[in-house]
Amino acid sequence: MIRETKATADSFTQVKRLPDKVRTDATTMFSILDAGIVAHVGVVDGNQPIVVPVGYARDGNRLLIHGSSASRLFKLLDSGAPASVTVTLLDGLVLARSLFESSMNYRCVMAFGITHRLEGDDEIEGLRIITEHLMPGRWNHARQPTSQELKATMTLELKLDRWSVKVSEGPPDDLDQDLTSTEGSSLWAGVVPITEQLGIPIPDQYVPSGTPVPDYLKTWGRN
Repeated sequence: MIRETKATADSFTQVKRLPDKVRTDATTMFSILDAGIVAHVGVVDGNQPIVVPVGYARDGNRLLIHGSSASRLFKLLDSGAPASVTVTLLDGLVLARSLFESSMNYRCVMAFGITHRLEGDDEIEGLRIITEHLMPGRWNHARQPTSQELKATMTLELKLDRWSVKVSEGPPDDLDQDLTSTEGSSLWAGVVPITEQLGIPIPDQYVPSGTPVPDYLKTWGRN
């Protein structure tokens, strides 16, 4: 059962810059996470912060990530290092009449917490969920991971208990003087949309000639 929580403000989740863009409902957070495929995970290694992009999936009130069990990032996370996870969807470039007011339209989630390692059947299920989020339909259309491959992989979950969401949308927010000045009134202003698009699948050299593209690939899309 999904717990329909709201964001709780603390020193990390409270948004102080442009608070009008804050969204506090979990539904918005879930929709952003479900539309994205790459999360940037940050930890501190000694005195040095590091941020690494990883594939992920949302499963209810938790975020699942996986990577090499030998990687510095996953070793740190497995040791209990606090994590910061960011997912950003870029929707457009906003061209205002002044450079200062020009910006971007985006949807962004930041989540904080301590990750927990999944093992055994829980890890297999976690990997299936990640696979089906990134490549829907592929889990049952490829060889399953071997015990050695599982040993080389670490799968972690992050409970979505501490998070914040910002959404920036709409046209430029120009100053009144830029709208009425001679220079400003002659300038083009507006939004240049940014969209993700999946291309036509390209088979590799080992696919037998005439092998059809799997039907599930034809249903893939980006939000």
